[in-house]
Amino acid sequence: MSDERVVYGTIHGAEVDDAQVRTWAEEAEAGYDLPALRRRRRGRPALGDGPGRAVTVRLDEGTLAALNARAQAEGFTSQSEAIRAAVRAWSHVA
Repeated sequence: MSDERVVYGTIHGAEVDDAQVRTWAEEAEAGYDLPALRRRRRGRPALGDGPGRAVTVRLDEGTLAALNARAQAEGFTSQSEAIRAAVRAWSHVA
């Protein structure tokens, strides 16, 4: 038997080798808490009190440029995040 480490690939930058596969197999054999797994939601986190609804907004180039500049200055990671913050501030919603 060789002492050479076999790497099958990576997941989120971490190498997957025989030791990791064994760990996962032992975890699976021990059983999972299925109700806890079912509670996990995939996708985007909820915004506000309920499900979000997409709203289309048209902005001219000057307004969009100003939005992007302020969003970058305030550390927002997306236009949507910046627009939601602006609407909350304007409508006095926390």
